[in-house]
Amino acid sequence: RVEALIGQPTTSWWLGTFHSLAARILRIHASALGVDSFNQNFTILDDDDQLRLLKALMVDASIDPKAHSPRAVLTAISRWKDRGWTPEKVPLDDIPQGLCEGRLGKIYQAYQDRLLELNAADFGDLLLHNLSIFQANAAILETYQHRFRFILVDEYQDTNVAQYLWLRLLAAKHQNIACVGDDDQSIYGWRGAEVGNILRFEKDFPGAEVIRLEQNYRSRETILDTTNRVIAQAQERYSKDLWSTRKGGQPPQLVTCADESQQDETVIRQ
Repeated sequence: RVEALIGQPTTSWWLGTFHSLAARILRIHASALGVDSFNQNFTILDDDDQLRLLKALMVDASIDPKAHSPRAVLTAISRWKDRGWTPEKVPLDDIPQGLCEGRLGKIYQAYQDRLLELNAADFGDLLLHNLSIFQANAAILETYQHRFRFILVDEYQDTNVAQYLWLRLLAAKHQNIACVGDDDQSIYGWRGAEVGNILRFEKDFPGAEVIRLEQNYRSRETILDTTNRVIAQAQERYSKDLWSTRKGGQPPQLVTCADESQQDETVIRQ
């Protein structure tokens, strides 16, 4: 798609999601983690594999998986990885005492050790291991800072802390980074997205130019007038005034439904 848009090959470009690019880097530099059992042929575990491994580790630690949900344990560990925290960096006040009898930090350490022994990684490890390699090996970091001389990021409001730290390291040398995003559309905090990443962009990269794209090509004026009034109540945001050349339209209606089935029926009837 990019080649079609610009009319030239993108052979030397790195195009992809954060995790696909991080996985590519990790395949090349797996040995830089300094763990003999971990190499470039590592396996990326899926959700079911992670849960099975955690359940086994909990049983080994005499923690009842029926009393302490492996799913809740995996969620907590994933959130720590989203924040770029290896086991030794997790703050004590961020460890829930009710989960795993207060031993969740030790389960996290055991989980990471076992993954490395198995030559495996989970989704969060892809960026976490990249950060560890970059922070410990200046030569490898400089190689990718030179390769990533120009960086373009889409949906920047959905980035988490680990992705933010990864980008900061890559962009530190050349400071050529363009991020597209909308703080008013940051709705993924529940899965680790940090809206503060986009709000402090100008502080992270002094001299950055902010371009507000306020014209909406999809919605009518009545929708945008309502949107502007609602989102103006948010305290931390970039100010913007959405507008459209599509005038008129019926005013929005607030409809309350008991559940998703009633919502479907209501939409279909209308």
